[in-house]
Amino acid sequence: MNRIIWRGWFTLLCILTLLLPSQLWAAEAQVSVGAQGAALIDVTSGRILYSKQGDKPLRIASLTKVMTAIVAIEHGKLSDEVKVNTRAAGKEGSSLYLRAGDTMSLTNLLYGLMLRSGNDGATAIAEHVGGSVEGFVYLMNEKAKLLGMEHTTFSNPTGLDEGQGNFASANDMAKLTAYALKNTTFQEIVRTKVKRVPNPNETWDYVWTNKNKMLFLYEGADGVKTGYTKLAKRCLISSATKGNQQLAVVTLNDSDDWVDHTKLLNYGFEQYPLQIVTQQGEQKGEEGWVAGQSFLYPLSANEQGKIVEQVVANSDQSLEDRLGVKGELYFSLKGQTIGSVKLYEENTNKHVSTSSQQSWSNRLLNAINKSLSSLFEVTGS
Repeated sequence: MNRIIWRGWFTLLCILTLLLPSQLWAAEAQVSVGAQGAALIDVTSGRILYSKQGDKPLRIASLTKVMTAIVAIEHGKLSDEVKVNTRAAGKEGSSLYLRAGDTMSLTNLLYGLMLRSGNDGATAIAEHVGGSVEGFVYLMNEKAKLLGMEHTTFSNPTGLDEGQGNFASANDMAKLTAYALKNTTFQEIVRTKVKRVPNPNETWDYVWTNKNKMLFLYEGADGVKTGYTKLAKRCLISSATKGNQQLAVVTLNDSDDWVDHTKLLNYGFEQYPLQIVTQQGEQKGEEGWVAGQSFLYPLSANEQGKIVEQVVANSDQSLEDRLGVKGELYFSLKGQTIGSVKLYEENTNKHVSTSSQQSWSNRLLNAINKSLSSLFEVTGS
């Protein structure tokens, strides 16, 4: 009799399992990794989807070179020919085997930096772009402050455990990676599997194969950087894109990083798909007001439909209002603001693209410049 009752309950449980939406089970799914510090971020929104000791500063080894690369791209001229001096040529650790007196374009040095983790290349880049290694490190730390990397300190452009060493939290490195991946030059470099570069000393070319095995192991992988020192242990940043969503994973001191990155990327894509919350051109707020750009955000199954919208109108006859910007639409989730888009008069929206934040800034500056020009004409200045 007990066996019959048990079978009945078991059958009922199986039926309920089949009837329950798969999203419900997915929303309760958990993931764990062996890293000392880890973070998973959605690149578009900047939302941290998973974090393990995410704010703890740890040694980051050659993950440092993500900052080295983005500072060089933003402050340097990619076509510049960089001359290698003795300090760069003699740098220990992973190397491009550059010789003192060699010259190579900044672009090619960046490929060597990110694909082969060349410490000689990192030093040559730093001296060329920053005027000195010390000057370049200053730029690195200033960039970290601008990006809100509150648990990060750089002391060199290589990631070697020299001097004070380089420390950052997993969450900070995730923020940096999401920022860097929005730069087309950076993204093109880090997704390259093999790069051929002219050799200044031989008739044969350098052929650099990317050390990031995730590019070869994970479908859709498109970055970013490996790292290792005796003190930092194995460190890795990877990124991958599926459909309209790009994710990035950071692990610090992780002996099983390839497996853990696969696990975290799968978790992110499955549990937090990128959702279109508001479409560009969609009517919002008052009649005739439309969203200047689309707003996308990664949401778990139990978060869907829970985003709260609030419209804040600009004052009449303000500069923004005269430019057709009627207000701002704010989005919040669980009581926290997660983003916003500008609202335009419908007839001005044809000038707004998905990069309307930049367009808005340009229009505002142009209006200010015109106002100043008119003022100077009137005063004769």
